[in-house]
Amino acid sequence: MPASRSPAHRGCPTPATWRPRCDGLRRMHPSVTTVRVTEPAEILALVPHRLGFRPRESLVAVSLRPRGRVGVVARVDLAQLSDPVDGADRARALTTLLDRDGATRVLAVVYTDDDPRDVDAHLAHRAVELLREAADAPFGEVVAWVVTSTGYLALDCRDGCCPPGGRPLRDLDATQVGAELVLAGSAVADSRADVATIRPAGAERRRSVARVRRRWEARRDEAAQSGEEARARWRLESVAAWRAAVSHACSGPSRGAAPWGRLEAGLADRRVRDSILVALVPGTGELAERCVRGAAASPRDEAALASAVAAILDPACAVPPPVVATRVHEDVLEHVVAHGRAGHQAPALTLLALLAWWRGDGARASVLLDRALGDDGGYRLALLLTGLLEAGIGPGWTRREA
Repeated sequence: MPASRSPAHRGCPTPATWRPRCDGLRRMHPSVTTVRVTEPAEILALVPHRLGFRPRESLVAVSLRPRGRVGVVARVDLAQLSDPVDGADRARALTTLLDRDGATRVLAVVYTDDDPRDVDAHLAHRAVELLREAADAPFGEVVAWVVTSTGYLALDCRDGCCPPGGRPLRDLDATQVGAELVLAGSAVADSRADVATIRPAGAERRRSVARVRRRWEARRDEAAQSGEEARARWRLESVAAWRAAVSHACSGPSRGAAPWGRLEAGLADRRVRDSILVALVPGTGELAERCVRGAAASPRDEAALASAVAAILDPACAVPPPVVATRVHEDVLEHVVAHGRAGHQAPALTLLALLAWWRGDGARASVLLDRALGDDGGYRLALLLTGLLEAGIGPGWTRREA
């Protein structure tokens, strides 16, 4: 990271050599790619890849941990951070998040359309000022850079080293970091909403799926009246629909209405949803099926369930999501959303958000959770995951000590 000069100098921060640890693409994989960064352009090239999208009218705070590791990359709307009433509180909350992440220094990157240096009332100045005030005690001076629609520049530069509008954006694409991330397959969406776009299926296919869903819901209601054994069978068949959907996804696209309708109806049942969550974890075998048999899980199954959850959450034993299997699981859940009733997809959207968070893609997880809570504002699993994101807590494998 560049070493800083006092803002009174009104020049660009002096570059210094450091070695960030890029934990995959937005922490999508635990393998470590160490990139040698020798100028500010390279950290600016990294930020959109870590977010997954190109920010607009935002301030992004970058946590710099010991040994040159890049930690949390947190985005806040400029209008929110510069708010005269709540801005200071938001800046303190952001500083707390960075401190909890283990940051020793902080870099601020402002994204705005035009060069803000000669606009005294620009939101960028107020937002950076509030962040600097909140971060001064724990982190010292916060160096601030700006990325406009045409270039990049140091916010405090006044001696001509950064031309009006900044240096060309193409310089960021040509950095070592930018080149290596692109070669590794990292893609940056044009906007935050684009990181979780799921296009609805055609009207006829959705109608066909809806008929299957209604029949499966009717069977659920009949099973509920017939007793626990019948309900357990219905749940077991719903888990079987998940297995069938995964099998179809592995062998190629499925053209029939089933199993999307059965899956949509099944996911509305909490025990079925939790069983499918267990099925996302490698090495769980038939635990998903065991979880829906009977009125309650056995002590043995409860212990196995706890181990499955620990594989996601606990840094001591957590594993990263398997790349190929996770792609298949996401494909299946996206099909459920694409074919299902609009406004009733909280279960599938939340599981998709869980997979994104587990991969380390917080931007996609956040957008999916927004959609899930838009469908059902009280959906408990979505609220729990939202709490983890807001607290800056990543999946277990990203919190394991190096």
